[in-house]
Amino acid sequence: MKFIYCLFQSRFWALVVKEIHQILTDKRLLFLLIVLPTVQLLIYGFAISPDVHNLKLGIVDYAKTYTSRELVSALTENRIFLPRYNNSEQTLTQELQTAKVSVGLVIPPEFNRKLHREDTAKVQVLVDAVNANTAGLIRSYITQIISHYDRQVNPNWVPPQIQPKITFLYNPGLISSWFFVSGVMGVILSLVSSMVASATVVREKETGTLEQLLMTPSAHWEILLAKVLPLFILLLGDIILLLGLARLIFKLPFRGNLLLFAILSGTYIFSGMMVGMFIGTLLGNQQQTQLVSFSINVPLILLSGTITPIESMPLLFQYLSLLNPLRHYILIVRGILLKGVGLELLWPNAIALLCFATIIFVVSINKFRSHITVI
Repeated sequence: MKFIYCLFQSRFWALVVKEIHQILTDKRLLFLLIVLPTVQLLIYGFAISPDVHNLKLGIVDYAKTYTSRELVSALTENRIFLPRYNNSEQTLTQELQTAKVSVGLVIPPEFNRKLHREDTAKVQVLVDAVNANTAGLIRSYITQIISHYDRQVNPNWVPPQIQPKITFLYNPGLISSWFFVSGVMGVILSLVSSMVASATVVREKETGTLEQLLMTPSAHWEILLAKVLPLFILLLGDIILLLGLARLIFKLPFRGNLLLFAILSGTYIFSGMMVGMFIGTLLGNQQQTQLVSFSINVPLILLSGTITPIESMPLLFQYLSLLNPLRHYILIVRGILLKGVGLELLWPNAIALLCFATIIFVVSINKFRSHITVI
């Protein structure tokens, strides 16, 4: 007890109390210690899941009979697959190209007649194999469910009467590196563009050269764009570097338009740099900007579909991911590189990316202007 009393009366305890008071009055530090870990834990816990469920199943039912509807019901009753009916195979193919569905099922018009004649009835299954791991699970689920349904309909029929003809699209060899490398390209550009841009602004503030820039007869937007343009050109070089390494080492295909890929990649880099500029004007040193950039980018990466399918996330996180520019850029990268689609199918993602870049640019300009006014 005497030791505790002496501790509370000592100069050391007075210093501890002073530090505790400073921490409690520092709102930024409390935000980093409490809010960010809480948000990240919730996002990691819900977004990172090895389970595959709620996959969109595009259906073209030419038979339109009780038997074909029962087959669809068997595939969707456990909610691994969610039905999405289409009018034609062309529409189904477009939805597979734009990742609106993960797997397509085409039931031929003679499906019911062949079952009644005790002939082999084949159904076509088209799997988006960009994510090789998910594609393998889809094949396993489809085969097991159809086999189980077949035994219920025809318990004495050997071999199975209903046979799925499974076709893997865009990645027939199920090469897993194609999925991860195409996603990592977006992640790298996101991290590098935001962290480098924020570090540039903070370095100007730390060295005091920002005040010298204010003495030049230049507008605020000119100062900001002058800082952005050289970094933008260097980051465009990063795109060429990453694409070359992916082609050379991982044999990643390039099936789309190079100019479209470069323009949309440049738009995404610009939005990432504006986020970095915004962070740089808020904070005062390099360590803070790196910590905040990391804390912001990691949740964005998890909600982008780079690691786990967005369909497997809770519905709330699926909707939140629509506000994530990285999600749209990942869809663009995989769409152009692996699927060879163009702007006619990627325009919603391109418009979303352009809107994000414009909004972030306006916000960053206003914040930069207000920061300069304060100085």
